[in-house]
Amino acid sequence: MKPLKAFLCHPWLTQRAQFLLGGLFILAAWPKLMDPPGFAKALWAYSLFPAWSILPLALVLPWLELVCGAMLALGLWVKAATAWLGLLLLGFTLALSINLARRHPVDCGCFNVGISPSSTEERLRDMRLAILRDLGMLALAALILANPGGKAIPGGRQQG
Repeated sequence: MKPLKAFLCHPWLTQRAQFLLGGLFILAAWPKLMDPPGFAKALWAYSLFPAWSILPLALVLPWLELVCGAMLALGLWVKAATAWLGLLLLGFTLALSINLARRHPVDCGCFNVGISPSSTEERLRDMRLAILRDLGMLALAALILANPGGKAIPGGRQQG
């Protein structure tokens, strides 16, 4: 078990996981920042949030994703940025899972805020794939947080 732990916590692997996760969140934030009304519609479609919270969420979440993704990719405040992204991933996974359990198809709004003209079954399949993708990204976050060094990218700031 020690060789596996040594491999999973190796700075080489952690650095790549850190850069990948940060880059994915930067890519995910961009379409939402460019189309806040479209992202607000995507959030509304989930039928999980009170009406008063939709606009603040549509305005704040993409900036949180962008800033945390950039900090992670740059190696700054890695533990804090990863923790925030992990919480976002848990929330996204829960929201998709609730709607999937209700068989209420939604376009996740993850990397695109447009509504797809696909069938209900195709959208439910896409939701399952989005949940698997989010779980994979959550595994990357866990890998980064498990790094005992607290700093994966040389030259990055030490986390506290």
